[in-house]
Amino acid sequence: MKLATLNALVAAIEEGSLRGAARRVGVSQPALTKMIRELELELAAPLLMRTSRGVQPTAQGKVLYERSVKANRELRAAVEEINQMDGRLIGELHLGAVPLAVMLLIPETLRTFVRDFPHIRLRVSEELYVAQLHKLRSGEVDVTVGGIPDDLSTGEFFVEPLMKTVMVPTVRKGSAWLKAKHLADLQTAQWVYTGANSESGYAKLFFERHGLQPPAIGAIVNSTLALLSLVCSGDYVALMPLQIARLPIVAAFIDIIELEEQGYPLEVGAILRSDSVPSPVLRHLLTHLHRAAHQLSQGRVPDLGLGHHLL
Repeated sequence: MKLATLNALVAAIEEGSLRGAARRVGVSQPALTKMIRELELELAAPLLMRTSRGVQPTAQGKVLYERSVKANRELRAAVEEINQMDGRLIGELHLGAVPLAVMLLIPETLRTFVRDFPHIRLRVSEELYVAQLHKLRSGEVDVTVGGIPDDLSTGEFFVEPLMKTVMVPTVRKGSAWLKAKHLADLQTAQWVYTGANSESGYAKLFFERHGLQPPAIGAIVNSTLALLSLVCSGDYVALMPLQIARLPIVAAFIDIIELEEQGYPLEVGAILRSDSVPSPVLRHLLTHLHRAAHQLSQGRVPDLGLGHHLL
């Protein structure tokens, strides 16, 4: 099984057409068709099916596609790591981050890492915690940064703690919910959940920690900007990291609800696959994450760059 024929299959599936795949790999369409046919004969299984809109993978084609993408990713990583071992700090890193991490750590980490390693392409994906773990398992991201859950599998993942924070309830300025003194007073408020559904998110955990039923869902978001925008412009309640809630640009629009109960404590860390050895560049990235976390612990707040676009 040749790498070139596997790449032809990957291109056909991702492009959705043989013509587009041929352009992408730099061969004629008949040549690409022949390459895929050779794969099908070798495996004695159909890999593509033609439709009115192009081509789609069969069940067998999808299996081979997923393994091929993973193999290509591993080969690229090996080449980059070998270069890095020789002192040539080039390549690409893909950092997964939950909204909390994007708000707290990523701005400063990006600023210093890109300055020190201008030839490293650093991609950042902001998604839910569950989606980030799935990408980490499959190798789509090199490291995930976010809150460390109590039920994280230590056999599957390695965790490097970065910092501690407290999630506090926040509302827009002037909201009637600012009069609340106890968490139970906020049970009828409309809460913004950061998660996939009512079973996820720190709001649910916060209430359960104090023996209360989770509050009503006003909205579910998977975006830092969406969370800030909803709280600033509507009568919603949401948990935010204390450091973010105190940012001048954020505090101009929202207030922290001062409750008798303490906020929800959370430890933020970098999560890696336990079966992988961090490359030299990834180790440098972890150092920059630690540096950003240290600055935050010293009271230096991140620059979110939101300006007047909050509302």
